[in-house]
Amino acid sequence: MENRTGLFSNGVIWFGVAISVSEIEAGIQIASMSTLSSSWIPLVLGHLIGGIILFFVGLIGARVRLNAMETTKSTFGDFGSKFFAALNVFQLIAWVAVLNAQGAAALMGLNLPISFPLTCVILSAIIAIWVYVGLRRLSKVTSVVMIILTILLLILSVKLLGIDISNVLPIAGSVGNSNALSFWNIFEISIAMPISWLPVISDYTKDVEKPVKGSLVSAIAYTIASLWMYFLGMQIVGIGTTSIAQSILIAGLGAQGVLILVLSTVTSNFVAANSAGESAKAIYNRIDPKIAGVVVSALSCMLAISGIMNHYIGFLYLIASVFAPMAAVLLVSFYLSKEEDANPKTWYWNLFAWFAGFIAYQVTVTLDSIFLGPTLLAVIVSAILAYLPILKNRNKKIVNS
Repeated sequence: MENRTGLFSNGVIWFGVAISVSEIEAGIQIASMSTLSSSWIPLVLGHLIGGIILFFVGLIGARVRLNAMETTKSTFGDFGSKFFAALNVFQLIAWVAVLNAQGAAALMGLNLPISFPLTCVILSAIIAIWVYVGLRRLSKVTSVVMIILTILLLILSVKLLGIDISNVLPIAGSVGNSNALSFWNIFEISIAMPISWLPVISDYTKDVEKPVKGSLVSAIAYTIASLWMYFLGMQIVGIGTTSIAQSILIAGLGAQGVLILVLSTVTSNFVAANSAGESAKAIYNRIDPKIAGVVVSALSCMLAISGIMNHYIGFLYLIASVFAPMAAVLLVSFYLSKEEDANPKTWYWNLFAWFAGFIAYQVTVTLDSIFLGPTLLAVIVSAILAYLPILKNRNKKIVNS
């Protein structure tokens, strides 16, 4: 009998994925450019829609028992599957580097007696060891880490709520709202994080014991933790700073703050590095995912140290925009098509449907406050186009009958 993961294990993994410096930074970005009263509805709405899409994508992997990129083969063909897998590897290398650099930079703000490059190396080494040993062997360690991290973050949240702003502002400086974000700008920043994990979630739900419940717990755990991290970022702005490190110092958390930043960086980066290994396996099935994950950790470390990420962010978002329309086509193909709709040439049209959504994203992302936001528009465009041949086939059968 295969070794399956339980609900608690999946909940822990995806709760940990959301607890990261990048999620807190997203909350800081929203709060520093909008008012609290105008932020809540688009913030929650973006997370709910993103979480729902995350659930249904994860459920595909749970039902067919394939990793994230392998699930795309039936929709996009062998060529399309390898194409997306390769893009996902590149994206994850960059994403791990970004998270590594963000975590190291935040730690530097705590005035630690180590350099930025050494901090990046230490964080990457922890991730590489975690990937190589394997999640299942470290499942108890992962649970303990998440309990500790959750308690520390709760302490930080409570302390930030109790800070007297009038005493902090002269030290931290006030945060301006000169370029206020619109409803759809906030929505886009909110939905961006859950959407970024679409090409990853099935790498973990494929092993769940109960597909529906396991996928649901994963999506809910991620959504709740992500909303919390955004709220924490908004709290940080509320005390008059946009620096995570400074907020930790203001809250009086020394060693605890170091643990928060190290553990939050590692829990997200481990999942990304491990999934890069899974995607590499989808390209060439003789690749060992663990070895590939270790290599990704090393490459990401070099990228973070080199400072190339300062020029790499645009490319990172370009690659990330690939996966929202990809997921839309995958969802339509898996949930709305039937066996009688199957056609060997359908993957050509599916690639076109994906590309149309990708172009829709690239066009609308340059516009200010576009209705629905570029991500959701791309999803809608690709989903409609992917459904057209299914609808045409069914109408033809109705006419012939």
